[in-house]
Amino acid sequence: MGNYNFSADQHRFRQGELRLVVDVVSGSIHAVDPVAWDLLETLEKRQGNLEQALADLTDCAREGKYAREEMEEAVLELAELAQEGTLFNRDQWRETVSPELAGPVPALVNPESKTVPAGEPSQNPVIKSLCLNVAHDCNLRCSYCFASSGNFGGGCKLMPFAVGKAALDFLMAHSANRKHCEVDFFGGEPLLNFEVVKQIVEYGRQLEQVRGKLIHFTLTTNAVLLDADIQDYLNQQKISVVLSLDGRPAVHDRLRVFADGSGSYDAVLPRIKALTESRQLDQDYYVRGTYTRFNLDFANDVLHLADQGFKRVSVEPVVAAEPADSALREEDLPQIFAEYDRLAKVLEAREREGRGFNFFHFDLSLDHGPCLPKRLKGCGAGVEYVAITPEGDIYPCHQFVGRPAYLLGNVLKNDDLDLAKMAHFQNAHIYGKLVCAGCWARFYCGGGCHANAESFNNTIYQPYTLGCSIQKKRLEAAIYYQAKRLIQKGEPADG
Repeated sequence: MGNYNFSADQHRFRQGELRLVVDVVSGSIHAVDPVAWDLLETLEKRQGNLEQALADLTDCAREGKYAREEMEEAVLELAELAQEGTLFNRDQWRETVSPELAGPVPALVNPESKTVPAGEPSQNPVIKSLCLNVAHDCNLRCSYCFASSGNFGGGCKLMPFAVGKAALDFLMAHSANRKHCEVDFFGGEPLLNFEVVKQIVEYGRQLEQVRGKLIHFTLTTNAVLLDADIQDYLNQQKISVVLSLDGRPAVHDRLRVFADGSGSYDAVLPRIKALTESRQLDQDYYVRGTYTRFNLDFANDVLHLADQGFKRVSVEPVVAAEPADSALREEDLPQIFAEYDRLAKVLEAREREGRGFNFFHFDLSLDHGPCLPKRLKGCGAGVEYVAITPEGDIYPCHQFVGRPAYLLGNVLKNDDLDLAKMAHFQNAHIYGKLVCAGCWARFYCGGGCHANAESFNNTIYQPYTLGCSIQKKRLEAAIYYQAKRLIQKGEPADG
């Protein structure tokens, strides 16, 4: 066990009454007793030397902290878990990238440098997902909007069908043998261009028949224009929907306003309710909010959304930099962490009462994690996922739109994709980032958001630090919540 990297490949934390151990590589979660907990801590202090660790624990046994039999039982239990492959797994992928990284925390990329690690760009990138910015315009003026009120810093534009058609042709040409593809309608506000949305969907259905593929469509909307006809169409076409609602009326209306400054809560809530109540079980939706420094008690907003009858809820931290008043700060972290802890307890209690709901960020399976590619490279921006503007320009994702350095091509010009820029993203996997390769949460987040990293650090190889802190705490709360659910059902809290 001498080469086992405890800090990178195992994570231990206490929450509530549970002592939880994450075997990072296998994704297994264990709820352990105090003796096993002490043994693991001592093993790490002794750099994996079992003989020295047992000597330390023998002293604890002499002091009456626990019986020697308990210590021997803990050793056998941990050995059994290791034999099963659910504990003490070494990260062979990291060691394959660079064998000398087996023990110490790796440092593949100097965070002060913008040098791209060595690696040849794929000559035939396989793209499975598109984000179609069908409207660079919006009927709201949300103050935290990264897209500058929907126009991404440029003029207001709507995507013509010719661009949408070319985008789907581009997807067919670059998706190789992948049967399942995804297209997200985004903006701005995509319902401002709903006729073109329908044309694109119709063309997509034709391509499904011709190409033998399946295209899953998603639409993100502020719901201002969501009426019965649009609702019926979205349901008929089984288009997944993300509906923006920040929570309590005062919270929502502070930042999600019309051009005249008036709040939008009363205008959109009944429309969102109508759509969610009309959805069948196989018709996906999420009601998605954003919390800021103005509502650090955001658990109340999550619960407010659940109390409206919404069964699928996501509330996420704003990404904004100071001096914006809404921007989150390091000093806010203790309160943010406490809210996630509180939310985990309330969700678990509500589920026992038969009032449970799905909170997106706690929807974590302890049976199995994400697939290997997602574990290594996260969202796939600039590799298997790109965004298309109303003019047909191709960017790594919607948050890079308008940044000339990240322009990859244009669907109307039949230009070759900029493979060198795509290689930049291809190499930004978890082992290409200093802090990610040795972080216990690496396989859950896949290295974080490239756009946030670039915005805050001017490089996609150094993650957004505040976001990392929030992500790791949110994962701990999710693991605790899921472990409690399993224990409540009488199942072992191991995955």
